[in-house]
Amino acid sequence: MVTLGAVLGIGLVALGMVLTPGPNMIYLVSRSVAQGRRAGLISLSGVGVGFLIYLAAATAGVSTVFAYVPELYLALKIAGAAYLLWLAWQAVRPGGGSPFTPRDLPADRPRKLFTMGMVTSLLNPKIAVLYVSLLPQFIDPERGSIATQSFLLGLTQIVVALTVNGSIVLFAGSVRTFLTRKPKWLRAQRYATGAALTWFALRVATDKAKPLAV
Repeated sequence: MVTLGAVLGIGLVALGMVLTPGPNMIYLVSRSVAQGRRAGLISLSGVGVGFLIYLAAATAGVSTVFAYVPELYLALKIAGAAYLLWLAWQAVRPGGGSPFTPRDLPADRPRKLFTMGMVTSLLNPKIAVLYVSLLPQFIDPERGSIATQSFLLGLTQIVVALTVNGSIVLFAGSVRTFLTRKPKWLRAQRYATGAALTWFALRVATDKAKPLAV
């Protein structure tokens, strides 16, 4: 059985990661602003399913594959870091925008909202690194089933991520209204997002932690 310290540890890691702007947050905010809270919540349900897929993979010990084939893990990190840097550039480039910027987006149907939320979650390099590299480090083989520990720790991450992202969806409209009335704040938010994405991209690319065989 996992210890309270392990649960709190992975919970804090998950909180720090979900508060750092990334693909999930950008998609959920832009969709909530353009199409309303209902669309944002449907998208969030897709994101949650993406988390569950990662959880199932972690429980099945998929990180072991990366431990024995480190080239795959290196490729994952490089691709993830490059994607985050691309998102950072989109935020800070001349003419770039913030996910809170009002824009005319086509009203997607619930199925597409759900699917795009799930795909965005699955392609999120932050979540991939968490499940492949960080989560196994909180597992103690001497405390029982590794699969059970993986499941409980992964569930902790999901609860934290959905709670924070759900709050973002619910209040995205209010934040947009505030930022729209304060152009300087909107510009500051763009650069803050770009800086956070760049920081995390560098962390992902330079992280020397290796996936553990579980």
